[in-house]
Amino acid sequence: MQKVAILYDASQAVLSTFDLDEVLRQILNIARDYFHLQKASILLLDKEKNELYPHSQIGWEDQTFDTRIKMGSGIIGAAAQQKRPVYSADISKDPRFTIAASGTRSELAIPLMVRDEIVGVLDCHSEKSGHFDSETTDLLTLFSTQASMALQNAQLHSLERRRAQQLRAINDVARQMTGVLERKELLTKLCPLVQQAFHVSHVSVLLKEDDNLVVRAHHGTLTPVISENHRVPVESGLYGKALLEGKSLIANDFQNAAGGPDLYRETASRMCIPLVSFGQNLGVLVVDSDQPGAFNDEDAQPLESVADICATAIQNANYVERVKQLAYLDGLTGIFNRRYFELRLAEEMERARRFSSSMTIVIIDIDHFKRLNDEFGHLLGDEVLRQVSSIFHQNVRKIDVVCRYGGEEFAILFSQTDPNFAVEIAEKLRRTVESWQFPGVSRPVTISAGVATFPGHGSTRDEVVKAADAGLYAAKQAGRNRVILTASPEAKPATTVAAV
Repeated sequence: MQKVAILYDASQAVLSTFDLDEVLRQILNIARDYFHLQKASILLLDKEKNELYPHSQIGWEDQTFDTRIKMGSGIIGAAAQQKRPVYSADISKDPRFTIAASGTRSELAIPLMVRDEIVGVLDCHSEKSGHFDSETTDLLTLFSTQASMALQNAQLHSLERRRAQQLRAINDVARQMTGVLERKELLTKLCPLVQQAFHVSHVSVLLKEDDNLVVRAHHGTLTPVISENHRVPVESGLYGKALLEGKSLIANDFQNAAGGPDLYRETASRMCIPLVSFGQNLGVLVVDSDQPGAFNDEDAQPLESVADICATAIQNANYVERVKQLAYLDGLTGIFNRRYFELRLAEEMERARRFSSSMTIVIIDIDHFKRLNDEFGHLLGDEVLRQVSSIFHQNVRKIDVVCRYGGEEFAILFSQTDPNFAVEIAEKLRRTVESWQFPGVSRPVTISAGVATFPGHGSTRDEVVKAADAGLYAAKQAGRNRVILTASPEAKPATTVAAV
């Protein structure tokens, strides 16, 4: 009767809480206090690897039991595989004994099961040979049944709590992503939001651009081994495989699976979730942890929901960006229009002020364009505008901005450039246009250009543009087909004519 009372008290204790760690602590304390065990540990089942791993232990102060046990291996693995208690009365004579604990003479491993499914093993050690008689084994087995139920209840409670947290995180992501139409701002907000909500080490967004995946944003505690806007071939790495296969992929032993750190130095586990919107692969959401075995299939669903929200938001931001680009593009030539030039001019002047540098603008006009239209027709005139635009675009740097300023007039903005360099490029453009064979136009087409610089020719947008216009006017007055750098206000004469 006393033992039944002990079993009842023990069962009540382990069933009194839903906290997983507290349940495990109660199980081990009861094993020690009620059953007088010197050492006891609880191993839980890793279903993905089909291994048992130590989660909690008591009485092992002199050493740490941290070895993973394969199903069927040793006394512990045998108990899990056979789904029944396995007892070794004298471990020195038992070849199955694998976990060497100082002082252990006998070991009893009892499976923790719920509805015939293994959830773990209660492993009991004694310093006495033959310590576990049949009555003690039966009581421990009955207690383990109650402990298994408590363990499963705690795991379910933990899972439901985690799912509730994840649902709140998904809603939070959706709420904060709604209305953010700038892609850079969107990604900057997204990464820390996911990192904090899902308690992972690092979050990255890799977007597909041509045949590459480009790291457009990342946030977390890991050490990057990449530079900003790092590019990788679209087929490389776990992220590339996830994108190409169109499904979430997990690597829980990343250090051994990979050839070395590819994004972050301490990555031990990684989950990659494709970003897909209306059937279009936009990129990959990459979630990293510095702990091995950090992710499981149950983590994929909430993160996939987040990825779907993000993909839609990214697609919306891309549409907005395209609309903006169309608003800044000239419909005939396909290059930027005057509105964009005004915007970038203000930005580049502010940049030049901040870094005490200079910038230069060139305003260009096609000579006698009205006569060309009258002589060859407006269709050929439009083709001349398109081809001149193409010549300009192909012969300047990527950081320079080519715009159609209006009619047959163009403007080029040279960032962080002194006027002499701009004059050289403008002169090259002049020579190229003069020698170009325009289809249907039987005579040479020429251009004139005026060059001005900030801050040499003024401290405001109007002053610099006015100076470039003055150079263009001087070029026209001097006979056209030439480039003129307007003299600075202190210099004499007022203009300098570049070599024709």
